Amino acid sequence: MPASSSMNKNHEFARCLESSQISASAPFHWLALAFKDIANAPILSLVYGLVFTLIPATIMYFVYQFDTHLVILPAVVGFALIGPAFAAGLYDVAWELEKGHKPTLMHSLKSMFRNPAGEWGFAVLLMVIMIVWMRLAALIHALYPNVVNPSFEQLSAFLTLGSIVGGILLVTVFAISAFTPQIMMERRVDIMTAVISSMNAVKTNFAAMVVWAGIILCLVFVGFITGTAGFIVIMPLLSYASWHAYIAVIKTKKPRGYE
Repeated sequence: MPASSSMNKNHEFARCLESSQISASAPFHWLALAFKDIANAPILSLVYGLVFTLIPATIMYFVYQFDTHLVILPAVVGFALIGPAFAAGLYDVAWELEKGHKPTLMHSLKSMFRNPAGEWGFAVLLMVIMIVWMRLAALIHALYPNVVNPSFEQLSAFLTLGSIVGGILLVTVFAISAFTPQIMMERRVDIMTAVISSMNAVKTNFAAMVVWAGIILCLVFVGFITGTAGFIVIMPLLSYASWHAYIAVIKTKKPRGYE
């Protein structure tokens, strides 16, 4: 193999895609566009919304049915593996609408296998991070006071360390997942390129990403307080908005605007 060809391939691996700078209020515009997508593809949105709703509902059912939290870890691991695939289906719906096409269920299902190595690799990465968090949580729990009704002062070390470690992992997961699935689906790049590009985009647009993360947390909270029924609308809404976030932030050779 020629040396120049080898250098080009090395250059293509784990590169960082350029990102645009956006305003802190941009996430609200993404949500507005996402509502339009739901209106333009209501049946597909409902189908995927039901799938995403059944998953947390099933987890909660098993927790209450068996009166144990031991089922949460295997259930969440399963969700981490299949969740990104179903999200890709919703990204495809938004992408088809962007191109002026009529989205179909079959086309969106095929999108789940557009970049299988990258998508499964990303799912495994999330699963590893989650397992690390479970192990760290078990170690941190050793700091919990061995007394009945501990005071806040006695709990301070446990709460402080738990908050710091949990916060770091939460920020890390958000940074690597904000744009990675969208990048891999459309551009079929390697997982490292997608992850590095996502982290750089989050860093470049820190204010907007804080607002976006806050919106996600609020909507997920609403989903759970409605007994997971709210996820029927919330998950398609967040997925479509995430696609518009990707369009707005990750630069392309040819400018694109989907309103």
